[in-house]
Amino acid sequence: MIVSIAPWISFTSCLDDKPKTPTTEQQQKYQQNSVVIPEFNGNSAFEFCKKQVDFGPRVPNTKEHDACKAWLLETLTNFADTVITQNTIQTVYNKKWNLTNIVAQFNPHAENRVMLCAHWDSRPRSDEDSMKANFDKGIPGANDGASGVGVLLELARLLHSQKPDIGVDLVLFDGEDIGYSTDGDNFCIGSKYFAKNLPVPKPRYAILLDLVGDKEAQFLVEQTSMQSAFAVVDKVWALGKLYGKGEFVLQQGGAITDDHIPLIEAGIPTIDIIDMELVGNRSSNPRRRYWHTQYDTMENISPVTLSSVGTVLTHLLFNNPIVI
Repeated sequence: MIVSIAPWISFTSCLDDKPKTPTTEQQQKYQQNSVVIPEFNGNSAFEFCKKQVDFGPRVPNTKEHDACKAWLLETLTNFADTVITQNTIQTVYNKKWNLTNIVAQFNPHAENRVMLCAHWDSRPRSDEDSMKANFDKGIPGANDGASGVGVLLELARLLHSQKPDIGVDLVLFDGEDIGYSTDGDNFCIGSKYFAKNLPVPKPRYAILLDLVGDKEAQFLVEQTSMQSAFAVVDKVWALGKLYGKGEFVLQQGGAITDDHIPLIEAGIPTIDIIDMELVGNRSSNPRRRYWHTQYDTMENISPVTLSSVGTVLTHLLFNNPIVI
């Protein structure tokens, strides 16, 4: 993904008008529900994340990628009502890449649907690494890919036992991270193919997870998300105030080139929950400058952060999720 730090203009007042902390009325609205909401397990999500990393970098066209794909399909088949694979061969930089998007459906016949997604591939090069010898090595991708997938796999486990009233599609995109750092056209290859060849009905809206596992994560509001689906942003960050540990910050951020863009262009309102400070290694904290390096490892991942994100999404799915 690529970040733009351009300031907002038209949506600044919208954010400023929103309450910084939940009101009593909001708390009652989200807490009063006859449905018993399942408990999201951050430790389980952490283990799902670790399992992916243990395969090694999930770079397309490698045995590690194939092994992880087989495990993902087996795991999701055990949880979901329906699993769909979407295979494509895409040529990027004069090389053919074998990519597979994976869709796990719950309540597949429900008319009202919500889509949650993440990318499962690893970047094929560590081009931000301080050691030039690492440039051609695939990144471990603990946060950049595996964290979002880990949250979705734990949600799949919960949805297997208890389904909400709506339909839910969990989508794992491949080929998100192939492009060179200044080449926005060759990022998000799998999601672009998915958006142009939708294998499932359009959802009411979608939520993308990317870089959602860091110990000190901060989720600012991504600009294009705000423009695409203000109501979803509003509800997710309100739930983040209630059920997070301070990660959801109601503050404007820049615009990110990520897998939500093709979905938006296909007419699906979509938001991106992403730790934007990591993109471009702009953090003042040296530990957090591991984006697109060999240091994107499990040492940076926290079950607490994963739990915050997963708990917000669980409450969203089970408590009046149709906001658009």
